[in-house]
Amino acid sequence: MTLTDTTAIPRPTIPPGVPVQLLEAAPSLWRVVDRSGRVIGHLQALAKGGAVGYRARRFHAASRAFLDLGDFWSLSDALDCLRFAR
Repeated sequence: MTLTDTTAIPRPTIPPGVPVQLLEAAPSLWRVVDRSGRVIGHLQALAKGGAVGYRARRFHAASRAFLDLGDFWSLSDALDCLRFAR
């Protein structure tokens, strides 16, 4: 999936039953926080044409960099990736 960054994507709505919060970090970028308040990664909204996709990212302490876990067309899939890929 090839997507282009944009700055005008509104905050996504978390699906019911998904136990995370989104805290704005930058335009089209949110910190994903679990129930205990721990940041489990970042969600970056990306757009191409009229479609919006999401990139799941996580900080990797050893390399001191963010690693892309994947690009997803579904918000639920991107959030599940961050929640379950630990």
